[in-house]
Amino acid sequence: MVTVTDSTQRRTPKAAKTNSVFKKAVMAISGIILVLYLIAHMIGNLKAFAGAEDFNHYSHWLRTIGNPALPGATALWLIRIVLLVAVVAHIWAAVSLWRQARRARPERYVTKKAVAQSYASRTMRWGGVIILAFVIFHILDLTLGAVNSAGSDGEPYDRLLASFQNPVVTIFYAVAVILVGMHLRHGIWSATQTLGQSNRRRELTVNYTATAIATVLTVGFLLTPFAVLFGLID
Repeated sequence: MVTVTDSTQRRTPKAAKTNSVFKKAVMAISGIILVLYLIAHMIGNLKAFAGAEDFNHYSHWLRTIGNPALPGATALWLIRIVLLVAVVAHIWAAVSLWRQARRARPERYVTKKAVAQSYASRTMRWGGVIILAFVIFHILDLTLGAVNSAGSDGEPYDRLLASFQNPVVTIFYAVAVILVGMHLRHGIWSATQTLGQSNRRRELTVNYTATAIATVLTVGFLLTPFAVLFGLID
């Protein structure tokens, strides 16, 4: 009789642990890249408060970063490629770790540790799916203008107004941003654990820092759409 075992069964505990640590590191590093992007993106969004001219100038500047050393929108596309790789790596690591944990514990059970988990940590997976769906819509709406009433030929500021003057879009945006904030708070904490920058003595500081960063980004991203919705930006 021939016994067939899969790769996970043949893998030694040490190899499995190394593999898990690598995936967590990929998730942490890709997450850091995405957080840095979110900070820059939030700052750019807030330029809407400076008016149409400044916001449109900023939007057009993004497409000419590095000129004339880099032709056209080369730098912007390089940034997009890095972000895409980071997103794919982040999703791959998250799904892989989830499947790995599921194989290790096929039966669901409740422990004190599970009860103590934060709401954000328990919703990381489905929250991530909603965020991904929103990102796709956001690109179609504001970047490409494909689903925006101002059209693809409209100025960035006009597309911004057209999008967030719609309460449904603004609410969808708000839900997604809040989920991003929850995801960030747990993700930043997890990243410090994975990269060895946290211990019991630093845990409180890390928690406060993660909460502060997540809160600032959440509020920062929500300011513009609600300002448009309530007529503070027009």
